[in-house]
Amino acid sequence: MNPSRRDFIKKSALAVAGTSLFSSSLFATNAKPQILGMQLYCVRNEMKADPLGTLKELSKMGYQHVEHANYVNRKFYGWTPAEFKKILTDLGMTMPSGHTVLGPAHWDEAKKDFTDTWKYTVEDAAYMGQQFVISPWMDQKVRQSKDALMKQLEIFNKSGELCKKSGMKFGYHNHDFEFSEKFGDKTLYDIILENTDPNLVMQQLDTGNLYNGGAKALDVVNKFPGRFESLHVKDEIAAAGGHEKYESTILGTGIVNVKEVIDLCRQSGGTIHFIIEQESYQGKTPLQCMKENFEVMKKWGY
Repeated sequence: MNPSRRDFIKKSALAVAGTSLFSSSLFATNAKPQILGMQLYCVRNEMKADPLGTLKELSKMGYQHVEHANYVNRKFYGWTPAEFKKILTDLGMTMPSGHTVLGPAHWDEAKKDFTDTWKYTVEDAAYMGQQFVISPWMDQKVRQSKDALMKQLEIFNKSGELCKKSGMKFGYHNHDFEFSEKFGDKTLYDIILENTDPNLVMQQLDTGNLYNGGAKALDVVNKFPGRFESLHVKDEIAAAGGHEKYESTILGTGIVNVKEVIDLCRQSGGTIHFIIEQESYQGKTPLQCMKENFEVMKKWGY
């Protein structure tokens, strides 16, 4: 994973305390169309400089579905939900999922309930027509002990119950630490999947991130068949720099065996969202990479 992505998530999660940084579904849960989309973090700088122009470029490439990575003060990329939904609709696009970190500050232990900030997050996601509300990080505080982790997984299930009221599911997106950190002989990822209700909490498997944790995507999919309703479709190569061994690259050019992974996930009956993500670009522009990745997925039949 690109270090900037990790820093982005950490800073966003830490900033939630005392703020609203994180604040009827178009997709029925029982109707499961398979979609091809992309995570807008891939074009994060472009979305910051010219969000409307960037979305238009992605639409011209053929993208019809996007996944957000920016929800601040009840706005997506600076737009209210109503404004952003209209922009996407006018471009022939939808946003069936999004990333917002569910952190410790979103749970009021005294009230045994979610804060208004998280309730707004779910409310706005439902308005946008999201099928999945995905948390892409687990705070280090809840990974310090097995008891703290188990308590957090209870909150994940409760978030699933909250999302279910609006016809959605809560979801969790992995990085690498879930596969390198353990309690006893079990990885965090094993514990997460064994203690979250699949009817309430979906898993978005990032096929690339886990390599930096010493895992392989095919092994994980075979170990937990049918548990991955969404994938971050990502390939990896040896990193050119930084503290991580691998970085993302154009699909089909790295070590992940991406097509084999996604074909297995489609055949297993579990995966319905195939979300392209690339965070490092090897000298190309992010938009060039998104165009190439889209063409690869189409060539593969997605």
